[in-house]
Amino acid sequence: MEKKLAEYKCSTNEAIQLKLVRFPEDIEDESIMFNPEYSHQIFGDEEVAFGYKGLKILLYCSAGNLSTMFRVQYSSKVSDKFDLVQPDDVENKIHELIPAGFCCGTDDFISLLEKEVNFKPFGSIVHTYTVHNEEAGEDITYQIYKADMTCPGFREYHERLQTFLMWFIETASYIDVDDEKWDYFLVFEKYNKDGATLFATVGYMTVYNYYVYPDKTRPRVSQMLVLPPFQGEGHGAQLMETVHRYYVSAPNIFDITAEDPSENFVRLRDFVLVKLCQNLACFSPEKLVCGFSQEMVTEAQEKLKINKKHARRVYEILRLRATDMSDLEKSKAYRLDVKKRLVGPYKKNQREMTKMQQCLRPEELTNQMNQIDLNTQHEQLEESYQQLVEEYRRIVERLAQA
Repeated sequence: MEKKLAEYKCSTNEAIQLKLVRFPEDIEDESIMFNPEYSHQIFGDEEVAFGYKGLKILLYCSAGNLSTMFRVQYSSKVSDKFDLVQPDDVENKIHELIPAGFCCGTDDFISLLEKEVNFKPFGSIVHTYTVHNEEAGEDITYQIYKADMTCPGFREYHERLQTFLMWFIETASYIDVDDEKWDYFLVFEKYNKDGATLFATVGYMTVYNYYVYPDKTRPRVSQMLVLPPFQGEGHGAQLMETVHRYYVSAPNIFDITAEDPSENFVRLRDFVLVKLCQNLACFSPEKLVCGFSQEMVTEAQEKLKINKKHARRVYEILRLRATDMSDLEKSKAYRLDVKKRLVGPYKKNQREMTKMQQCLRPEELTNQMNQIDLNTQHEQLEESYQQLVEEYRRIVERLAQA
């Protein structure tokens, strides 16, 4: 019995099928379908739906306005085979996530697609750029807009857009859109359909403006997402750099930070900040070799609103680029300089050990000594350094291609 019931378990990450639809023929085109990375916030930690075989949860959105078609399909249901065994209420779980106004039929969805010609981006344009598309053999134009909740229709559009966070950010949560301190930056692709210019949603970023005493503001990036069909094309870097430049131009900005950044976000931020800083006089090769300086901290903060911690990483990346690592002496100088920063937590452990020596009994001290193995710390420090340099090298390589 248990073995037979197990056949009715489906991975929700595989069952959920997402599409961004531009043309009616896209509805049947499997090549543009993509799956979520996460579904635990909707279906639990195991990311499983029970009670179905061949489960498909179709969530198709029009490319621009994100008008939604939702449909559940399956080949068989557990309640048809076993009495008193009920399947998960998949439809209700999705209903709780997606805003009202979705359709379930193909004909209704095609009618919504026909209205896409009337969709226009919200807010005001802050940047335009192009990306060469090898397959199409042409440059595609993209635009970044800044919007807020006063834009007609934006609140409803944002409700549809933010549902994608649940599928692609592990710890995603919704923001309070009634708080006026939120800024919204949206990326759109311009494309042609039957001679008309239409817009497709590419991604977005939300930024909260914190107050800094006495008269400054600290913008903090909260959410950032580039939708999967557009990932790997440089849109994240374009969005981040555009947002950074937007705030740098305002005189009341103290610095620009991020809330709980992921590793991917940190790598992207490193690339963007290094790109912005590389032409500052304080980061010239002659000054890089002299070490991290207060001049670098001051100039990065005053000209680009970059805080000391981020300026230090910029310095390390640019110094790596300027260092001949095949030269043993120069390589050693760089390694010691970076490790001097990385060693901070280990020195803290050593200070704690000195304190413990003064107040712990011998047997207690022995237990603590076993936990803080200096050889292990040295190995961890070297491993951290090597991983960091590897990340820095990737950024340097990307800079060379930019």
